Amino acid sequence: MHDIKWIRENPSAFDEALKRRGLSGQAQNLISIDEHRRAIIRVKEGCLSRRKEASAKIADAMKRKDQALAESLMAEVADLKASISRLEAEEAEAEGRLNRLLLEIPNLPLKEVPNGADEHGNVEHHKFGAPPVLTFTPRQHFELGEGLKQMDFEAASRMSGARFVVLKSKLARLERALAQFMLDLHTTEHGYTEVSPPLLVRDDAMFGTAQLPKFFDDQFAALSGEGLKSVARGAEPVSLDPNEEKPLEYLGLAANRRWLIPTAEVPLTNLVREQILNETELPLRLTAGTYCFRAEAGAAGRDTRGMIRQHQFYKVELVSITTPEESKNEHERMLSCAEEVLRRLGLHYRVITLCTGDMGFASQKTYDIEVWLPGQGMFREISSCSVCGDFQARRMSARYRTAEGRAVRPVHTLNGSGVAVGRAMIAVMENYQQADGAIAVPDVLQPYMGGLKVIEATA
Repeated sequence: MHDIKWIRENPSAFDEALKRRGLSGQAQNLISIDEHRRAIIRVKEGCLSRRKEASAKIADAMKRKDQALAESLMAEVADLKASISRLEAEEAEAEGRLNRLLLEIPNLPLKEVPNGADEHGNVEHHKFGAPPVLTFTPRQHFELGEGLKQMDFEAASRMSGARFVVLKSKLARLERALAQFMLDLHTTEHGYTEVSPPLLVRDDAMFGTAQLPKFFDDQFAALSGEGLKSVARGAEPVSLDPNEEKPLEYLGLAANRRWLIPTAEVPLTNLVREQILNETELPLRLTAGTYCFRAEAGAAGRDTRGMIRQHQFYKVELVSITTPEESKNEHERMLSCAEEVLRRLGLHYRVITLCTGDMGFASQKTYDIEVWLPGQGMFREISSCSVCGDFQARRMSARYRTAEGRAVRPVHTLNGSGVAVGRAMIAVMENYQQADGAIAVPDVLQPYMGGLKVIEATA
């Protein structure tokens, strides 16, 4: 969420940054609404001051038995009370309108982010390694998994529908091994603290990291028994119109609803919501391995075979909370931590700097790591590392006190995949596949696989 004070002081810079995002100027409209809000506050404060003054004079008039003056003052106080009530309602309406507009505006890109309208404007940063040399036609991961009889999409579909999978036997263990390897690496060598967070969060947690209101359609909502009963009774949902006064009460069942997390970024970042940290506590580096849930609302017809795009998937997440002065350095550090996972797995990958038209809503700058998949003959995203500045912190009221103790400022937040476990498994399967359909286990994973060196078909 943007700071309206900064927008008032830098309207041209704000509009120019939005232009790089492909959006029209917003500063003047926002400033006009804010000026109207501030004018209401000034009038209200004048009324409050006059009411206090008139109330004091009533006692004096009564003491002097000046009934006419006392009644006149009481009438004035009554009028002022009505005016104050009306002004408070107008102030709330203006503030709500301003905040709803601010909520719909994405974060501003850093100056070094390349301009571009879509993924075609992204810029390759660097590559690591080379594709494996295979003397046979490589298969895709789902062909390998089904051939091993350890990846079952039909069983998953019978239970849950499309975009789910059942992993069995050694592939199920491979998924677990990858997650354990990543968590061990990040906690023992990279200085992250492991967290086991809730997978269900409230509206305000999703709001804080900007999943709501912008990406409502991409989320899975979970209702309690009472919420389900309300639906069964035909409870009227609240409008999704962003101009509504209460934009978070989407379903009219907020008290009975939680959201399945789309990423552990949500609970990890929200650990500092409504907190004032000491600068000496920063940076906070947190990691978690969790299942994640996404509706994939905009993915119709894309990656319908296999595990590339699932409604439920496992991911190891990295989150950093730091100061404004250190956030850029922390971004580079986070990228290197995610890269190290792929380096130790011996996977060929490239790092892409996303352009202004392709990076996420809350991001100031994003690096994508794309791993090489021989079965598809292309690079596919396996990690995304973003610096968000104070965009999320303002939504969460997450702040820190400077070392001198003279100021309280918003923290800066960063998040990244360290990395997506399902896609890492796909990459291992396709890069380490053998001519007979078996999968060689990378050296670094063998201790997590009980010493197993090759995954072969289930009898």
